[in-house]
This record gives sequence, structure tokens and C-alpha cells, in this order.
Amino acid sequence: MLRTLARKGIPIILLDHEFCVSKYSKFNKRFYRSPNPSNTKPYVNFLIELAKKENIRGWIIFPNSDPAVYALSRYKEILEDYYRIPTPCWEVIQNVYIKKETYRVAEKNGISIPKLYEHNGLEQLIALNPQYPLVIKPSIRDHFYSITKIKAFRINNKEELIKTYKRVRAIIDPAEILVQDFIPGGPKNLYSFCPFFKNGKVITGVAGRRARQHPMDFGHASTFVELVDLPELKGISEKFLGLINFYGIAEVEFMKDPRDNRYKLIEVNPRVWGWHTLAIAAGLDLPHILYQDAVGKGIKVPLTLKKVKWVRLVTDIPTVLSEIMKGNMKIGDYVASMKGKKEDAVLSLKDPFPFLAEIALLPYLWKKRGF
Repeated sequence: MLRTLARKGIPIILLDHEFCVSKYSKFNKRFYRSPNPSNTKPYVNFLIELAKKENIRGWIIFPNSDPAVYALSRYKEILEDYYRIPTPCWEVIQNVYIKKETYRVAEKNGISIPKLYEHNGLEQLIALNPQYPLVIKPSIRDHFYSITKIKAFRINNKEELIKTYKRVRAIIDPAEILVQDFIPGGPKNLYSFCPFFKNGKVITGVAGRRARQHPMDFGHASTFVELVDLPELKGISEKFLGLINFYGIAEVEFMKDPRDNRYKLIEVNPRVWGWHTLAIAAGLDLPHILYQDAVGKGIKVPLTLKKVKWVRLVTDIPTVLSEIMKGNMKIGDYVASMKGKKEDAVLSLKDPFPFLAEIALLPYLWKKRGF
């Protein structure tokens, strides 16, 4: 996102509470180490003081993490005295930040989701006689992921259910534990629709098949994505985002269930996501479209998109090697997938230092983020 906005002459200040490879980009002019957005009040106070110090009132804030989305939505009214905040208010964001709310809205309005086992504790859950395999995951991602670097668990039997449930319960409030049906097929059935959404409509957007992720079962992030043409995803996404009165850009995630061929809503990320640069490479610059709309300029929507794939080499290569060694992938399949024009997540010959920094920081990134 930094590169595409900077190339258009838009001044940028980069904020991060950790080491950040983007700070090494030739397009980055100013970098500030911010408080962790998870520490909401210090983070918001920092943003207010930054606006005064740098004289940047009216600038737009683009969040790139769930904690930042939470902070901006919770304090939107206060922050809008200093910035333009395209992130919707908390009354909207809670419907995607809290997955229980996401599923409640979806199920109430006829949008397919993985079967959810609602319960008030382990004993009641067992009494429901759930069908294995299952998935256990947190309703609020960062309450659990920030501690464990694990997004979800596959549960194959009752013994695993009891053991894992107790482990998760020791970390987060039991009310935040979600237990769902496991959808088979892996990342080959993982899709996302990514729109710019306004006034109840998808103004424009792209769909991607996230064929590889790291790790492959419940990935921290995608490693290989290709564009697909699936109007059905647009229709479902438009319905859900309209129901919650969303505005902005988002990634709406689905799994296609091979047992009934239905696309089932998994989650919504109301911010820029790792592979958003695929849309930019294809000709649909979603961050710039949001920027133009936020400052009151007209937006231009391309009529056609280029055929392009997206890859993050530093995580895709070890993922592929692991899958080949397990017998889940053939070398020929990998070679075939890499044919054609590709957009790398970080590597750019015109701006090489972020990629070199990423290579140098790999041990740190693995320790801090799990990838």
C-alpha cells in the first residue's frame, strides 16, 4: 500500500510498534514507532499528538491490523477531530471483529456458515454429541493469537476436544470459544472477495483463490493467491456488508464446502490484507480508490483486469517444500502454478531493500508473529 500511494505523490507517514520492513522502502519518508494498538488509549493519544506535531490534520489513517481497527472504530469520533477515519464506527465493526457476531448476522439472514455448536461449557458441548472433525478457534482473534500464534485447532475425537478446549479455556474467556464443523479440502477451497463498498453496494472488487497458506491447515497468512471470477462471492459479500452498513475496503473470506458445494462465510477483515497488492497489480488499486473517496474525489473503476498471480516467496517456498515432502503436492503442480505474471508481496527490483530486510529479519518475524 505504501508503494502504490507514494507513487501517486501522496505523502505518507508509516507507523508500527515493531520492526517493519516497509520502513526500508525508498518510498518511505517518515517512520514513527507507535505504541502497540492493543494498548488502545496510549495508541489513540499517540495519534492525536502526532497530528499536532506533524501538522497533518485531515490525513487518512489506513489500519493494517485488527487491534488498529478496534482502536480507530472505538475512538472514531474523537480521532475525526484530527484525521479522516474511513474505518466504520464500533457499532459496525463489532459485527466482524467478534466472529460470534459475524455468524449471528449471517445465520439470521440466510448466509451459509460452517455449522456452529453453541454451548455454555465443555460438559454441554460434549452433550451436543458433535460430529468430528471440528474446529476450535477464538471469537476475538487477537485475544488468543497474540499469546499462542495459533489461529485454530482441528479436533478429530472426543479426547482431543477435551484437551484442546481446556487449553484454550485457560487463555481466553470460555464465552469467546467457538466450536464449528470442519470443512474439508484445505486452501484449494479457500476464497476471498475483496470490495470497495459504499452505500450498500459493491462499487468494485476482486475475488481470489488462496491456494496456499502458511501453515496449510489454518494459515497465519496466504502465500499464493490467484484471481478467479466468482460472481456468487460478490453477491454474498454485498448482502452481508449491506446488512451491517459497512463502508470501505475489506476481505470477505469463504470456504467452499465440497459436501454441498456452498460457499460458507468464515470471517471478514475490515482493512488492508496481506495480498491486497494482487488487486493493484491486476489494475484495481483498492487503497487508492478508498483514498480518493475519503478526500471527496471521484473514483475510477477499471472495466477489465490483468491476469496476474500473487506470491510471498519467503513463506511460499518453505510451505511448498513441506507439502512436497508430505506427498500433498507434486513438483509439476508447483511449477505449473508459478507460470504467468506474478506479483511478489515484498520483492521489487525497483525497491529492493524491504525484501532484503525481510530476509534479514526472518528469525525475528518467526518469533514475534509465527511466520
